[in-house]
Amino acid sequence: MQRSYRIEAIDELRRQQIRRASPDERLRRLEEVERAVAELDPSRDYAVDRVVMKIGCRGWVRPDRDKAPGADLIHDLRLLVEDLSDSVDLPADAVGEQVLTVNDLAEQFNVSTKTIARWREAGLVSRKLVFDGRKRVGFLRSSVDRFVRNNQSRVERGARFRQLTDRERLELVADARRLAEEGHGRSEAIRLITDRTGRTADTVRATITQHERTEPLFAETAGVLTDRQKHQVYEDHLAGVSVERLMKRYGRSKTTIYRLITEVRYERIQTLPLDCIPNDRFKRRGAEAACLGPMPEAETTPRKARRPADLPAYLASLYEVPLLTREQEQHEFRKYNYLKYKAAKLRDSLDAKRPAPGVMDEIESLYDEAVEVKNHLSRANLRLVVSLAKKRMTPNQSFFELVSDGNVSLMKAIEKFDFARGNKFSTYATWAIVKNYARTIPGEYKHQDRFRTSYEELFDSTEEYRANPTLREAAQKDRLEKIGKILRRLDDREQQIVISRFGLDHSREPLTLKEVGAEMGVTKERVRQIEARALTKLRQAAAEERVALEL
Repeated sequence: MQRSYRIEAIDELRRQQIRRASPDERLRRLEEVERAVAELDPSRDYAVDRVVMKIGCRGWVRPDRDKAPGADLIHDLRLLVEDLSDSVDLPADAVGEQVLTVNDLAEQFNVSTKTIARWREAGLVSRKLVFDGRKRVGFLRSSVDRFVRNNQSRVERGARFRQLTDRERLELVADARRLAEEGHGRSEAIRLITDRTGRTADTVRATITQHERTEPLFAETAGVLTDRQKHQVYEDHLAGVSVERLMKRYGRSKTTIYRLITEVRYERIQTLPLDCIPNDRFKRRGAEAACLGPMPEAETTPRKARRPADLPAYLASLYEVPLLTREQEQHEFRKYNYLKYKAAKLRDSLDAKRPAPGVMDEIESLYDEAVEVKNHLSRANLRLVVSLAKKRMTPNQSFFELVSDGNVSLMKAIEKFDFARGNKFSTYATWAIVKNYARTIPGEYKHQDRFRTSYEELFDSTEEYRANPTLREAAQKDRLEKIGKILRRLDDREQQIVISRFGLDHSREPLTLKEVGAEMGVTKERVRQIEARALTKLRQAAAEERVALEL
């Protein structure tokens, strides 16, 4: 009994048919499955549900709306015919038409039995029948005729087959070496040589494999792709590189490329931070409509806050973001946690061996929306961080470091705030930020005191003067120049994303991933990937320039 199925739904159909269908029903099913095999194109993808319905088996297995490669479907349906016929124990002379054995078929077309095996892999349907009391593989005349009609060139090529001469073998290897030097992958080179010589892909592949035992021709022959290469395949795919180019670049089949993309995508989804503050209302009926509805409007127009005159432009712009009312705040936190709750629930439903692309799409969409809500909550409360930082600023403490530390505490507070308790978030966030300042600032003073020098005593004994506005402006100008310098380390697209996402263009507010993607004509996922790469570059540049950044 065959077990090497590639598609779980077809394998499940085999088990259900053998367990529940009568022998007569299984015999009738064979012809329907065989017709479906003849109509499938191995180079296309098909919805598994539609194929199952086409062979009259709708309702026999649980729905599978994913698409599968035509080659995999042909492979599995051919095995299904063999397994169903094997379960019936049908004598060859009871079929009602001529039945050919493997040797009969090889003799008729003047080919080897190995060629017949290749034809079976290409879609020649065989059945397990009883010949003189022994069960063997047989081919119905109608099955053979159907295969010949649909694969005329393959059959003619097989009939012309002969063993390679030593000279032909050397020429084939020389072609493979030339194609490898031109940058073609192994699979692409085999296809090109097959087209040029008329030899089967198996013959070309076997010849190259035999030669590579002593002299590797292709870079990927050394082994499987590394994790870094797999992630690069995924990054290239997100950047818009076609699957055909990836096949050529990495020397892998289309099925393998799609499998690698799905594998890396699944791994990344597993690392998404989806921990949420649980709430009983998330499990109730109608929770989605209640939690994901539009944010309530403020009952009164919020008063515009006065911008402090001594703040840098990028911090002063925060005062243009309106504060949230208690109802709006409750809504945003409820929405934020419900989005992560729903995404985590979907993630738990993923099958690690065959994760559904549609489910992964939904998880990523929910996560993107949760990030946008978190950014909104952060922007609406950043002026609280600025206010607390100004109150705790000392001559020995950098204001920008205080804002940076407070921002980190704010983001952690957003993650831990339980909206169901009815407290105002500003109260909770203030407590979290002040607690962090109390823990970190005394430690810094202690560290400074341990390394006091005579110069500090001299400075302490001198008369204190008010801060010089000119020096303050010069310091700010120096900081802006350094920021501009490290921004120039990025390419144009990375600069545009960083400036738009973090509000460095003070003429407008920071944009969401979706808004930036709409401006640039790319997906939210692609914007996030470019942003992550740009921030890594900025952190490295900031470390070299000794600029304090909190990104």
